[in-house]
Amino acid sequence: MEYRNLGRTGLKVSELCMGTMQFGWTAGEDLSLQILTAGYEAGINFIDTANVYSRWVEGNPGGVAETIIGKWIQQNGIPRNELVIASKVRGRMGPGPNDEGLSRAHILQAVEGSLRRLGTDYIDLYQAHFYDESTPIEQTMSVMDDLVRQGKVRYAGCSNYPAWRLMQALWASDKLNLVRYDSLQPHYNLVHRAEFEDELADVC
Repeated sequence: MEYRNLGRTGLKVSELCMGTMQFGWTAGEDLSLQILTAGYEAGINFIDTANVYSRWVEGNPGGVAETIIGKWIQQNGIPRNELVIASKVRGRMGPGPNDEGLSRAHILQAVEGSLRRLGTDYIDLYQAHFYDESTPIEQTMSVMDDLVRQGKVRYAGCSNYPAWRLMQALWASDKLNLVRYDSLQPHYNLVHRAEFEDELADVC
């Protein structure tokens, strides 16, 4: 397995990252645990998840993928420092009006849930799953900064951000001397290329 720098973080991550959106959905718990073991044995140290995986499935409360990852780490005695775990916040996790978004209130609640399910005291990369038009970007970056300073999060990142919103976030971080997004997880594949290549690539 080859390893690359994750942006400017100094972290070395495997070229392949294990995505876990199917855990608790099309992949049951047993299969998900086998996938994690196979990836780890192949040298993959980078695991990407989200608190909302897979809440859209009937009867799934959300957080199932994180719970499976936490169970796998505990059952197999995987040293925590051998893994780079990325999770996300933004999606709806309950019926209440504040059970989603990138407000200070929701992020502080959501990170504790993710830490508990993962069975860890820190998340390597905590990502805004998609942007929240109802919350000032300064507030989001401020709480990310707080979490990094508290040691609950090592680095901040974002996912599914348009170029203009990413620029707003980077500008707010520079202006207020806050942590900045060190990674972007875009919608990018062989079929869907324009969104990243037309604008986001230049920003990055």
